[in-house]
Amino acid sequence: MSKTTAPGLGLMAFWSDIDPDYVLRYQQWHNCEHIPERVAIPGFREGRRYRAMGDAPHFMMFYETDATSVLASDAYMAALNAPTDWTREALTRFRSPVRSIYSRLAEVGDAGRFAAPYITALRFDLPDGREGDYVGAWMQAVGECRGVSRARLWRADAAVSNIATSERKIYGGGPGKQAYLVMIEQTLPPDRLTDPVAAGDAACAAPRQDEERGAYWLEIAHRIADHS
Repeated sequence: MSKTTAPGLGLMAFWSDIDPDYVLRYQQWHNCEHIPERVAIPGFREGRRYRAMGDAPHFMMFYETDATSVLASDAYMAALNAPTDWTREALTRFRSPVRSIYSRLAEVGDAGRFAAPYITALRFDLPDGREGDYVGAWMQAVGECRGVSRARLWRADAAVSNIATSERKIYGGGPGKQAYLVMIEQTLPPDRLTDPVAAGDAACAAPRQDEERGAYWLEIAHRIADHS
């Protein structure tokens, strides 16, 4: 039986297109080797992969950890600097990759027994002094929307995001330009629900800058088994 897991305080999120002729091979690699390898690293709690809603083979992958420091730990750096042959192959087929490390600022809702089938992801910047508005009123309004099981606000950790590794040299990408990420977990496709971002904006009109928004559906979630 699945159990609710405590939410992680650190996050590594990765967005990328994959060469169309490599998508199935990529999914096999990510499902069968890469996610289990990563989630087995001390301090990792869960890995998921979501696919963009629409025709483009665009993926969002992320790992939750006990703390942001786990994503700079010796164990994680050892994995990043000694990629397997299959990982080396797969990373050459990534296109327009973006990888950022985040610390959690706020959370509303419940993780639930199962990974959310849909996520709306919002990356953006804020004017100075407006972070508190989002931590409070904006997030509260989002969490009250029908179909939203959980919403989390994250802030990028630039120092950890910019660590150079062997894997990064292969895929060639770097961290995203925006400082904030909101991930809104939903029980139904976003187009069948009231827009939670609009609900947040109605409660708090703090303007966002450099906004990028995507809607995704779940392909795989992998957690360490709880045998208690």
